[in-house]
Amino acid sequence: MAKRLFFSPSKSNAAGVKFRKASFDLLTDFLVNLDKRNKDNLLSSTKYCGNFKNKRVIEYILLITKELRLDPLVGYHAVELLQRFMVKYIEDFITAPTPKGATSNRPRSYEDVVYNKLKDKFPLIIFSCVQLANKLSLHSHMIDNNTAVHFLHSVDCTVSKQALLESELMVLKGLKFRLNVLNPLTYVEILLEVLGHNEPSVPMKHLYHYCHHVLQFISLERTAIYETLLMTTTERVSPSREQREQFVPVTEDCMLLGVGVIAVAAFILRKWEQVVGELSHITRISKRSITDFAHATLVHIVGISSSVTPLS
Repeated sequence: MAKRLFFSPSKSNAAGVKFRKASFDLLTDFLVNLDKRNKDNLLSSTKYCGNFKNKRVIEYILLITKELRLDPLVGYHAVELLQRFMVKYIEDFITAPTPKGATSNRPRSYEDVVYNKLKDKFPLIIFSCVQLANKLSLHSHMIDNNTAVHFLHSVDCTVSKQALLESELMVLKGLKFRLNVLNPLTYVEILLEVLGHNEPSVPMKHLYHYCHHVLQFISLERTAIYETLLMTTTERVSPSREQREQFVPVTEDCMLLGVGVIAVAAFILRKWEQVVGELSHITRISKRSITDFAHATLVHIVGISSSVTPLS
């Protein structure tokens, strides 16, 4: 695993990471564990997966982590916590029996449920997910309640310390205190560590730097990129509903996302041939799948109307 060092929050995160320090056995254990967790997560995926990885929400979370000078890992972890909490909240609300004497006129869609029940709390819930993710990080400075309340006031979210604590507890209970969830940056870092061990000539520092930018871009343009990948996979401009439902696990595949991020960064660094074959060997994801993901990302980086040299 990439060895993180304590660093000044104002400095680039890449400066705080050292590669090629972990033993082969440790890397193997990490990779096997991440692969298993990824597969387990895919088996439990539902049609709601990804619905709260909205561009504006992710941008909001990333801006919070930047403004508070937190480790980027915190932001990606918070996105996953928010997704899981919101899905669980909605499922519980929809399946809860209607109290006697109460009307059964509920909103027709879960979007209406979220809006009506959480429209005033949603910004605070997002911040609570960031707070919880940050508390799990050993490499970010802690944000005390005074700082948290001051920050929320600065973005027109007036809350008390008590409300902040209650929101955090609500999210904790909603997640059943299970906070150790998958996040894409962890996959990128572990894969880079293994790649650096297997291919010593790869410039890891530069590759890692570009990976941060690529991952951020994919996270913000998630809907468009996966739509392009879906059309490529199905070879249809308008995929059917069934094809879309079958494609949902692909959008939640952190291992595929990890290799896709590294592949795009490698393409930018002109290290494509050197890196992609090794990524396929490490993960057993086919070169074709990695290429399709990279191409779907690159056409959005340069613009749909621009041409991208076909990847081989």
